[in-house]
Amino acid sequence: MIALPFYHDLPVAVFGLGKSGLASARALQNSGAEVWAWDDSEDRRADAEEAGIPVVDLYRCDWREVTSLIISPGIPNLLPEPHPVAKLARDHNCEVIGDIELLGRAQRDAKFVGITGTNGKSTTTALIGHVIEFSGRTVAVGGNLGIPALELEALDSSGIYVLEMSSYQLELTLSITFDVAVLLNISPDHLERHGGMEGYIKAKRLIFHRQTTPRTAVIGVDDDICEKICEELQGAGDQTVIPVSGHKVAPGGVYAVDGTLYDDTEGQKVPALDLRQIASLPGEHNWQNAAAAYAACKAAGIDPPVIAACLRSFPGLPHRQEVISIVDGVAYINDSKATNADAASKALGCYSVVYWIAGGRPKGKTLDGFAADPQRIRHAFLIGEAEDLFASALDGKIPFTRCGTLDKAVANAAERARDDMADGAVVLLSPGCSSFDHYQNFEARGDAFRALVKALPGEHREPDSIGAEFFSGGLEGRVLQ
Repeated sequence: MIALPFYHDLPVAVFGLGKSGLASARALQNSGAEVWAWDDSEDRRADAEEAGIPVVDLYRCDWREVTSLIISPGIPNLLPEPHPVAKLARDHNCEVIGDIELLGRAQRDAKFVGITGTNGKSTTTALIGHVIEFSGRTVAVGGNLGIPALELEALDSSGIYVLEMSSYQLELTLSITFDVAVLLNISPDHLERHGGMEGYIKAKRLIFHRQTTPRTAVIGVDDDICEKICEELQGAGDQTVIPVSGHKVAPGGVYAVDGTLYDDTEGQKVPALDLRQIASLPGEHNWQNAAAAYAACKAAGIDPPVIAACLRSFPGLPHRQEVISIVDGVAYINDSKATNADAASKALGCYSVVYWIAGGRPKGKTLDGFAADPQRIRHAFLIGEAEDLFASALDGKIPFTRCGTLDKAVANAAERARDDMADGAVVLLSPGCSSFDHYQNFEARGDAFRALVKALPGEHREPDSIGAEFFSGGLEGRVLQ
């Protein structure tokens, strides 16, 4: 756990007692701070008290005594309007920051790699961490992915923190200047929280805060917004800028064309890797993730042949196009982390014959941004609160069945896929919606899918990956726009 000696004997408020909030409270306690912890959930307050963390009502405390408010990233900080506790803090000139800011203040000697984007940031974060670790360097991976920042190991000047950064976390992180900052893509997401698209873009751009050469910005150029940001940063010339792409030439950058990864960072257009041979990274969106990881790791000082070798051994992430099993010749894929339209559309573009499980809690009143190829999707199985939205959008285009719940969807999809006996068939859970109507988070939804698949009757084969026959155009895939 990270030590925070600069808060010794000082009162510090912690608001939001989920994983990161509890980790913050424990780190502050261990460092001798006077912790005032609160959560709007009575159950979470009870859990904190049971763990020995002091609970103080932050709606009624004396804010003149509080040094800092450590707020969980899921709690509105500024937009659409600040949470009342955040407003109380600011009204009393108390700083409002997040746990990653505390990590940055405590570990000033280490290097920091930050990754953000609407989609792909978890995969890219895991890829970068995998490459750095297997290259023999000291690395700690966390942030929005996995381990809370303050539960990571303390690193010296030879160590590298690889942090997945959500837009919320970026707004709460003031002092870290990333040695390598990665922006993968931007598409509409969390717009209400950020006051619209302009606010969302502004939050994502904070990943490049105060960067100057030799610090490096790695930017995906496969969407118009990020391509414009890349051009703006290149024009300003403040830091080294490396464009990356999963499907087109990016001069001076790292890019994939027809599945071959090229390194043009030194103007040589060197073929670096055949991405079609990495089954854990299917499709052009994952090829962009690989390009970004390659560029970031090279900027961090790792030799290109080592990067390529480490990318080949990447096992993939749970809940991100994760192969659960092949049952009677049908592959079952858990893509529960696809919680928005763009992510689901990209997954749908990877496979030849798809029985699609979709739905959950929609992130808007329409399904704008969804793109689906009727020739690939044999049938859709709809679940959750978004069932009506999907039914309306798919009517007359793609056959669908209203299932309501995940267990019914898996059973129906399995039966239809077995009856059709199509070569290369995939049952794909890629919901395009949040899980909060039926599950606590996307992990719980993915775990439920895994258990349902494991319980299916039939002959099970559990490979580490699946063969090219399941993919659209081999392992090439394509991004659906």
